[in-house]
Amino acid sequence: MAVRIIWSPLAVEDLERIVEFIARDSPSYAAQVASDVIEVVENVTLFPRGGSVVPEVNDPLVREV
Repeated sequence: MAVRIIWSPLAVEDLERIVEFIARDSPSYAAQVASDVIEVVENVTLFPRGGSVVPEVNDPLVREV
């Protein structure tokens, strides 16, 4: 199964806001958080069935990491 990640504009904006908020106290930690989030998202292309099924949705195609 080929997986392609498409970031929605809202997801990009959310990540930017999170990073900006953290950067107020620690720019280096903010950069690390951004890097970690991007790495987890990119790993979905390698392991599309990784993570746990979201219990509220109960659909094996919807997972959380």
